[in-house]
Amino acid sequence: MDERIEDDDKDNENLAGGGSLPPHRKAHSYSQQLPGPSERKRHNQVRKHSLDDNRISNNISSFYEQSDSDDEFFTRSSSATDEYLEGPGGPEDQAQPLQEFIGSGGGMGIFKAPTRSAVHPGRPPCLELRPHPLRETQLGKFLRTIACTEEQLWAGQECGVRVWEFKNAYEAGCGLGGKVRRGDEDASPFYESAEISPTMSLAVDNGTRLVWSGHKDGKIRSWKMDQTFSTPFKEGLSWQAHRGPVHSMVISSYGDLWSGSEGGVIKIWPWESMEKSLSLSPEERHMAALLVERSFIDLRSQVTVNGVCSISSQEVKCLLSDHVKGRVWCAGPLSFSLWDARTKELLKVFNVDGQAENRVDMSSMQQDQGVEDEPKAKSNSSNKKDKSQGPSFLQRSRNAIMGAADAVRRVASKGAGAFVDDSRRTEALVQTSDGMIWSGSTNGMLVQWDGTGNRVQDCNRHPCAVQCICTFGTRMYVGYMSGIIQVLDLEGNLIAGWVAHNGPVIRLAVGNGYVFSLASHGGIRGWNIASPGPIDNIIRTELAAREVSYTRRHNVRILIGTWNVGQGRTSQEALLSWLGSVVSDVGIVVVGLQEVEMGAGFLAMSAAKETVGLEGSAMGQWWLDTIGKALGEGKAFERMGSRQLAGLLVSLWVRKNLRTHVGDIDAGAVPCGFGRAIGNKGGVGLRIRVYDRIMCFVNCHLAAHLEAVNRRNADFDHIYRNMVFSRSSNLLNTAAAGVSTAVHMLRGTNAMGITIEEAKPELSDADMVVFFGDFNYRLFGISYDEARDFVSQRCFDWLREKDQLRAEMKAGKVFQGMREGIIKFPPTYKFERHQPGLGGYDSGEKKRIPAWCDRIIYRDTRSSTQAECNLDCPVVSSILLYDAVMDVTDSDHKPVRCKINVRISHADRSTRRKEFGDIMTSNEKVRSMLEELCHVPETIITPDKITLQNLDTSSLLIVNKSTKDNVVYKIICEGQSVVKNEGEPHFVAKGDFGFPRWLEVTPPAGIIKPEQSVEVSVRHEELHSSEDSTDGGSTKRRSEENQDKEVILVVHVQGSCSIQTYSQKVHVRHYFTAKTLRTDSKSNNARRNYAC
Repeated sequence: MDERIEDDDKDNENLAGGGSLPPHRKAHSYSQQLPGPSERKRHNQVRKHSLDDNRISNNISSFYEQSDSDDEFFTRSSSATDEYLEGPGGPEDQAQPLQEFIGSGGGMGIFKAPTRSAVHPGRPPCLELRPHPLRETQLGKFLRTIACTEEQLWAGQECGVRVWEFKNAYEAGCGLGGKVRRGDEDASPFYESAEISPTMSLAVDNGTRLVWSGHKDGKIRSWKMDQTFSTPFKEGLSWQAHRGPVHSMVISSYGDLWSGSEGGVIKIWPWESMEKSLSLSPEERHMAALLVERSFIDLRSQVTVNGVCSISSQEVKCLLSDHVKGRVWCAGPLSFSLWDARTKELLKVFNVDGQAENRVDMSSMQQDQGVEDEPKAKSNSSNKKDKSQGPSFLQRSRNAIMGAADAVRRVASKGAGAFVDDSRRTEALVQTSDGMIWSGSTNGMLVQWDGTGNRVQDCNRHPCAVQCICTFGTRMYVGYMSGIIQVLDLEGNLIAGWVAHNGPVIRLAVGNGYVFSLASHGGIRGWNIASPGPIDNIIRTELAAREVSYTRRHNVRILIGTWNVGQGRTSQEALLSWLGSVVSDVGIVVVGLQEVEMGAGFLAMSAAKETVGLEGSAMGQWWLDTIGKALGEGKAFERMGSRQLAGLLVSLWVRKNLRTHVGDIDAGAVPCGFGRAIGNKGGVGLRIRVYDRIMCFVNCHLAAHLEAVNRRNADFDHIYRNMVFSRSSNLLNTAAAGVSTAVHMLRGTNAMGITIEEAKPELSDADMVVFFGDFNYRLFGISYDEARDFVSQRCFDWLREKDQLRAEMKAGKVFQGMREGIIKFPPTYKFERHQPGLGGYDSGEKKRIPAWCDRIIYRDTRSSTQAECNLDCPVVSSILLYDAVMDVTDSDHKPVRCKINVRISHADRSTRRKEFGDIMTSNEKVRSMLEELCHVPETIITPDKITLQNLDTSSLLIVNKSTKDNVVYKIICEGQSVVKNEGEPHFVAKGDFGFPRWLEVTPPAGIIKPEQSVEVSVRHEELHSSEDSTDGGSTKRRSEENQDKEVILVVHVQGSCSIQTYSQKVHVRHYFTAKTLRTDSKSNNARRNYAC
């Protein structure tokens, strides 16, 4: 049955029979654009088209009957709700939403609208400590790293450090009118330091209650944990540690601070000098800094003989303290060096494959490799050139220019020192509770090492690059470039995984019962230690039940404009007619142009520039400036960014009063011409966040010619699948880029690391996608004269039946599931330039059939025709205006515009965090499950006092009495003192509760299986004489070696996933002189009997 949409003021008319005429249409606003009498007369000399007749010929009527008319038209509901905020234009002006046509095939595969909900169903509920801030708000403020103490989370940023106190973690943010800058309105309350150099690394020192930070200016600074915070808070001890950035820091088992920088430089800052400096008064700060500054040990110089260094000259990526073996690991991009933490001696140098190396000089090796590869590249290029002698001159020119661009790219890479094999670079290093070391690399590989640097095993659980690793209990957490976090056991077996962020996870830290993750965009989320588990379902259900309290709704009107400008220019009057006349109530304007500039030379040069990251042209800039002027750029609107690919140009403007809610603009480009390499055809896109919802706008120019329907379909499919967004050189917020995300994230891989059959394109994840441009779909099965007659009678319902795009969308072959307003304007192609009215259609020799080449099509989050806007369906749109501006005659195409009213639902993240905190603290089921995490297996530790003489060795027995749970233990030194004849001993803790050099505790950490025990050796160790000449504290240390000493060891015990710790102190006393000592044989025998 034929279906037809009539105007609201007309009754529905049915076809009476084969000879009946199509119904008359309501007059449109284009009536003033019809040609005048003289123009019609001149046109009618070619053929009379009855432009003034009110009838349509019978042959057209019979022609219509031969086609199907079962298109799916849907009328949008016009009901309005008061809960939506109106756009800049104020209340609705009674404009009724237009009817829409929906393409088939949208409910499946990559064309299915993304699933949304109040609480993400695919990951554990999280504590959103710092919600994802807009990138534009983070200029000079990007977070780079995080670290946790028992009561705080510290973050290093580009202007210093900031700290969150866990006691305030669930509190609401300050809001837009608060005391914090943009981007932190919804973050939990925090404090910031005074502005200093960018922070590159953090190290927590629980022994001295300090947090150490390494900075880009080469300085190391200290911050007190226990101070009363206010913004800005000030640093403590600081000194110039390196000439370059301090990339990594760690505190060794003996309390020394190790730091790494560029050029493979590793320095040690002995605890003795830091202790003395920290004891000085603030007035003596300069002296304190000087004291530490002069005390360093340069390990690189120690292992350099005759100018030949035994370790890599590349940057130090990671430093790790092995508390079990008493060693320090130093990781470069492709090599490791292993050091004795007590003697500072180099033990081993080996590469990422575990092969020992006598000398590592990676930079020179890679440069040599680069020189060897260049002739091969030239040879391959020449071979390609030989094979292409047959094709056209343009093809040969294109090959030559692309080859030149490859050479430019190689030279640029060489200048950046990028000859390291990026696919195997070490990015993260961690020690698990069983004493093993794990490293993660950019190819997704996780490698397990033993304490001596031997490679044990490797595994690959996810194809994206590993960015960070942390450990808690018997679990290991891995953060990936894709935004995924995986949970693994100590053998590398996958336990769980989820998408934690929509950007790379660059740091992980454990504290307060959470694993906190920092994303590259600056967002911080906390994942409960009990997750994934039953607690997640309870929290998810409770949080979803409170959806009303944190749901917020807004209205935004978006104006989309597309125009094939045919390599020409236009006037301000034309732009005002096209855009300026309908922009008064619009918040966002997106404009796409095609054929801004063409020609073989320009296209080839554009392709070459793209390969080295360059784009744009003088003509493109002229169009941006001219359109901006028409929109009132600088007064009413602000241009956020643009992207140009050859002749394609897309740009986006935002009204200033909406600017605080719009950001994170990224750009993408996909060429489709000449072997998918040249931008004469293709797509350029922009992606933005609006009220936390992702919107993508893609300007396309698809394959031309009437018969190229399949090529056009293939072009769309190629663009849709391959559009990857990153920061473009023409985005106005490029300077705000903190961490590069210009990488194709494999979102088609699930969290379990199994690659699904088809990778999910980035466009599939967007809440709203708008395609617009010169799609080049034509009218089929109709002659030029017949098309002109349809246009003259304004019978667009009849003419739509011959639209190739509609037919292909109905068949589900292109723009699957997308929506378009019902076309009620004349075809926009092809016109004679500077000829007004409908009489300007091509009347030349070719007589190209008029066609709706220029279109605007969109998709939102609806999966059905009617849907309420809520957190499950957060973006619901309706078309208010869809027309062409027929009085603009500067091109052979007419500009088209579409005004879309977008209703957006999003969560108030500050309010939702408060609700989350209320559930965590007041829900009885949740509290009961959290109490289970506090369970510590029954453990017996004997004895509580140990006495040593000279080089004696004693034992400490730790017994796990549990029948089902493992015990994870760690021994630290709470303090040490020199025994004196008078007064109570004064115990002083070393850095991070490190051991004194004279005491060896083996093993100081590990796992005890159920109903088993471990015997820990406690032994006095004599220092090597070679160390006395290296660290500047030899005189004092030799004096202490000849005295009696006492230390307090603390054994911390917890379950495999317990957040509670049981602690027991053990006093160890060492007598240097030969004194009459009470033997402890009885206690030893008692221990043996107990063990039996």
